[in-house]
Amino acid sequence: MAPKTKGLLFVLAAALLWSSGGIGIKSIPDSPLKVTFYRSLFAAIVLLLAFRPKPRWNVPFIIAIVSYASCLTTFVTATKLTTAANAIFLQYSGVIWVLIFSPIFLKEPLRRRDIISIVIALFGMALFFAGKLAAGGGAGNTIALLSGVFFAALIISLRKGHESAESAVTYGNLLASLAILPAIHNDLPLSSRSLLVLILLGVFQIGAAYALFVRGLRYVTATQASITGMIEPVANPIWVFLFLGERPSGYAILGAGIVLIAVLLSTVKETPAAEAVAAPD
Repeated sequence: MAPKTKGLLFVLAAALLWSSGGIGIKSIPDSPLKVTFYRSLFAAIVLLLAFRPKPRWNVPFIIAIVSYASCLTTFVTATKLTTAANAIFLQYSGVIWVLIFSPIFLKEPLRRRDIISIVIALFGMALFFAGKLAAGGGAGNTIALLSGVFFAALIISLRKGHESAESAVTYGNLLASLAILPAIHNDLPLSSRSLLVLILLGVFQIGAAYALFVRGLRYVTATQASITGMIEPVANPIWVFLFLGERPSGYAILGAGIVLIAVLLSTVKETPAAEAVAAPD
């Protein structure tokens, strides 16, 4: 299997795992900070056992762990304060920042195809969420946009510091849980339902997903990884349908198709050299 194809499959698998987050977070009554604490704690435990990584105190590592912890916290908070659709759509505005800054910090080419793919994908997402994107919820929407900035910083720093990526996502989760602990230390008990949901989210939706994502980033550009990650909101209604029986609307199906077309457009083979994207120095 070609390296680029392998990398895209890893990122795709990560996006499918990420997509289970919305339904999981919405299914329990716990506060955003409490959800983030436990989810990150369980993810950190899994990643520590899987990778046994040592921290690498360089600039990409520090930016990655801070961005990672901030991205997790702001996304969960936004999901609680606004609609899940708003939170996901606005977070993925971070793809635009990746497109802009990848040529500067990673020296990756700015392809016209990637620009077109992002425009198409965002249009598809808007159509996908037709009727669900809600006005109001200003604080939640602002936090979701901020989450997109942190997400972009995370992807660029993981791609830049690929040798410390596994360590960064591990200690990023640990940092998130430790930073939040003082704010929730009086509210630590969980119901059995919440405990089960948060273990599943920590182990699979965060831990396993980011393990796959950092591996995929070794073989694809930051922009391609970001665009492929937009499969996440497309897959979310599949979980809703499977577990809640809620059928997606016609607009959602059409929007999902457009997003898939954008992802395929961004990954179509251009030249033989494009099949093996080396991790940046």
